[in-house]
Amino acid sequence: MSRVVDQDSREAGASGIGRAPRRAPARREPRGRRANLAESLHAEWTKLRTLPGTFWLLLAIAVLTIAVSAAAEAAVPCSAADCGQDPAKVGLTGIEFGQAVVAILAVLAVSGEYSTGMIRVTFAAMPRRMTVLAAKATLISGLTLFAGAVAVLGSVLVGRLVMPGKGFTAAHGYPRLLALTDSSVLRATGGSVLYLGLIALLSLGIATLIRDSATSIGVVLALLYLSPIIAGVVSDPHWHNRIERYSPMNAGLSIQATRDLAGMPIGPWEGLGVLAAWAAGALLAGGLALRLRDA
Repeated sequence: MSRVVDQDSREAGASGIGRAPRRAPARREPRGRRANLAESLHAEWTKLRTLPGTFWLLLAIAVLTIAVSAAAEAAVPCSAADCGQDPAKVGLTGIEFGQAVVAILAVLAVSGEYSTGMIRVTFAAMPRRMTVLAAKATLISGLTLFAGAVAVLGSVLVGRLVMPGKGFTAAHGYPRLLALTDSSVLRATGGSVLYLGLIALLSLGIATLIRDSATSIGVVLALLYLSPIIAGVVSDPHWHNRIERYSPMNAGLSIQATRDLAGMPIGPWEGLGVLAAWAAGALLAGGLALRLRDA
């Protein structure tokens, strides 16, 4: 009898009858399965380069900046020694207009996805929203820096050809007109490229916060272009100085100054730092909104 029981027990054990069911091991998500920054950069680059508007906006940044700078260089004379003109600021006037196209490019990189609903697909494929924002910021700022470098170098080249004919000569106190070997000119030109990159990040942050294309572009352009108008209207020296020091466009463009630096409301690098603080604040606000709100 005992042999029969033992045999039955062995058969039951072999077939799994009478045992507690084994728990299947938890499936771990393979390392790197979630989208990392490299994958996000690749995805965002694919979207940007397949949009026809990206190329034309980058081209517009360079063309508009060079065209306006050339017009300013041809229009501003220096008919006497110490005429008071800063050739770097004159030669880089187009930056003030090219930044509007930069703002449009950066805003559309975010709000365009919200308007079409593609942002939901993006976050479904890449759930890490901060990584997506970092990828967009990296690509947009990189493309803007490239277009800005072309625009600045083109403006300087045109200035070196045109401005001597308008009186910017050694006899009038300009022996090294727009020479990139001059440290102050190099700072003005390189700083102008950085200025455009920071404008792109500022616009990207505002677009991430607001989401709507038209509203975002309006807010960015108002933030940039209203401050010089207000500064021109305000008669109180104290408030005029504050606007010049802390508004993003006025402070940021101080990087272009190469003459009379002591009389400026804020130094060149300090002014660019103010713009960087504006851009960082906008990105921080946009990033928080991205994390806390639904797509």
